[in-house]
Amino acid sequence: MRVHILGIAGTFMGGVAQLAQALGHEVSGSDKAIYPPMSDQLSAAGIRVMDLDDLSFLDQDVDLVVIGNAMTRGMLAVEATLNRHQAYCSGPEWLSRYLLKDRWVLGVAGTHGKTSTSAMLAWILESAGLAPGFLIGGVPENFGQSARLGSAPFFVVEADEYDTAFFDKRSKFVHYHPRTLVLNNLEFDHADIFSDLAAIQTQFHHLIRTVPSNGLVVMPADEPALDTVLDRGCWTQVCRHSSLQSTPNAHWHYVLIEPDASVFEVWFKERLQGVVRWSLSGEHNARNGMSAIVAAQHAGVPVAQAIEALAGFKGVKRRMTHLASMADINLYDDFAHHPTAIATTLVGQKAKITAAPSPRRLVAVCEPRSNTMRMGVFSEQLVSAFDAADKVMLYIDPKWGWDLPESARFKRHIQIFSSYEALYDGLMSQLKKGDDVVFMSNGSFAGLPTKVTKGLKQTMKELGVVH
Repeated sequence: MRVHILGIAGTFMGGVAQLAQALGHEVSGSDKAIYPPMSDQLSAAGIRVMDLDDLSFLDQDVDLVVIGNAMTRGMLAVEATLNRHQAYCSGPEWLSRYLLKDRWVLGVAGTHGKTSTSAMLAWILESAGLAPGFLIGGVPENFGQSARLGSAPFFVVEADEYDTAFFDKRSKFVHYHPRTLVLNNLEFDHADIFSDLAAIQTQFHHLIRTVPSNGLVVMPADEPALDTVLDRGCWTQVCRHSSLQSTPNAHWHYVLIEPDASVFEVWFKERLQGVVRWSLSGEHNARNGMSAIVAAQHAGVPVAQAIEALAGFKGVKRRMTHLASMADINLYDDFAHHPTAIATTLVGQKAKITAAPSPRRLVAVCEPRSNTMRMGVFSEQLVSAFDAADKVMLYIDPKWGWDLPESARFKRHIQIFSSYEALYDGLMSQLKKGDDVVFMSNGSFAGLPTKVTKGLKQTMKELGVVH
């Protein structure tokens, strides 16, 4: 089959492209802008990518056009596809129809931690020799790719609640029909498509309805928004985990041995199962790890083996990725784009550097560029999200139409910048030895992390400092 993908540059659609090619289909795609890591992956796979306005793909005997959810009516490629009565479907529909229907699907859903938990789960299954397939919204360092066909039966998929396509406004995850479902958490997000939390909970309830009764739902015991979803009906066994052994509705729990969660115990019904010692930090990652361990056990991986696998888990690109260390300054790149994700990431890093022999300053450099953030929906919560940081440098585009009050800026040591150039200059002038700098954006941040890294290297060179 000849498949052409509209919106191929996105992590999800780029992954679909790689999976389609692995299944033996001839694949091409279109998009407006494409950049690493997806551009590198598609190039390595030999998948041809053309400009979105180039309609020549329709003259090349295409059997099916797969349309990404970033595509809208009015776009030339979309209108041409419809006007020619070309067969088309969404990315999630293609995935369900051509790949997932024959696999044991392990889906990971929730507002936060989907990518990391999916990567952990895939790595545990890989370490157990199960060679899983996967489609993840990021690049796991252990695999170096965001999608892989793998061997039957297991397939791990990051189950996103965002809408499917302009012609299918259901959440993507209703197409996946997981046998093992991880629910990490649930908060209001995606204000561009959901009116409130209840609207998102309805979509999660639709997801719950697709899990078979012989499947398993894995979730934390302290997520009331998820409990509300289950109260609407659940026909599947639910397995909960918690940080507290006394939690009545949780059989699994973890105990932090190190405050930064780099070492934690795994318990099941009063019995110690083992100790996770890994390179990650932050209690949110311990929670993600617990979900991955329990989900992997459902797929047949012994708990001890899962714990051992996590010791070798290398994380995901752009999830506190260490960029460089120079002049006793550490630079990190992170994808956090929601107040809760920002807060948990910074709390985890603060715990890590607090335990260090000498004190360090935590500097958060943030671009709140998600659709919801740019709408100003979380402007109030954004201030407290930086509580763990010693200094905050924030880019806010004046065109977004909102700002933070002066009182909030002063209290949280927040500086606001209206241009990337001013932010770069401000940061470079204030960096000092002992700084841990975390760049936080779900976009490219106008190349700021790379620019700062190069700037520091140049400064050291001019000072004659050998690194």
